[in-house]
Amino acid sequence: MEVEEETEKWRKKLESLKIVALTEEGKWMLENIEAYLSDSKYFKGLRAFEAVIWAWAFFEIGLELGHLKAEKKY
Repeated sequence: MEVEEETEKWRKKLESLKIVALTEEGKWMLENIEAYLSDSKYFKGLRAFEAVIWAWAFFEIGLELGHLKAEKKY
């Protein structure tokens, strides 16, 4: 699969979630998730994919540490 397709696939998965910050650290993490998702739309190729990966990293770490919670939007 091409990097652009992978980027779009993972971006859509993350955007399909309603993410809620449970702590102050969670607010900071959510801001970073949103910023990296925005960057992934601006950049192309590998840089866009890297931005999505960073967004996912903040998301998964936030969940693991109890700073974020998520549920499906639709």
